Amino acid sequence: MYDREELKNFIRENSLKFGDFILASGKKAKYYLDCKQTTLDARGLTLVGEGILEMLLSDPALPDAVGGMSIGADPITAAVLTAAGARDLKLKGFLVRKESKGHGTNKYIEGPVQEGNKVVVVEDVVTTGGSSLTAIERLEAAGIKVEGVIAIVDRMEGGRENFEARGYKLRSLLTIKDFGLEPPKD
Repeated sequence: MYDREELKNFIRENSLKFGDFILASGKKAKYYLDCKQTTLDARGLTLVGEGILEMLLSDPALPDAVGGMSIGADPITAAVLTAAGARDLKLKGFLVRKESKGHGTNKYIEGPVQEGNKVVVVEDVVTTGGSSLTAIERLEAAGIKVEGVIAIVDRMEGGRENFEARGYKLRSLLTIKDFGLEPPKD
């Protein structure tokens, strides 16, 4: 069962680091959210999977699949599928590669999704949204309909606006404000 306060405390204790960091977006930051410390822990991942599944169930219809850019989205996808399976819900997963395999089918997208499927992209931390936007481009090129993005934490540094500018909605289990921090003023 999802417990928002427990997830917030778990991330605060295990994933939130302070110092000088360069983010994947290239931005400099005074804090870093290493959410793999949460998603690679049994309890942390269970909370994430249940939280995202609850968000999905609040929609009028469950998507056909969830997934995102490998490697960050891989455990999240597995957690949501496990939570859905425990409730006997029909849901598939997918992984989007940064680069095609270079052999076999040479695909960017792995998993039982196909043209016409409706999917939600999942991600651990959104700053500018670049990783998920790359995943979205690859999914749409394959004829897959992206209904939105769900993140564990929104750093509130432009990702939401970048998604909205392209017609996608970003939802998150938490924002940086939940940790008593304010997004930087540009």
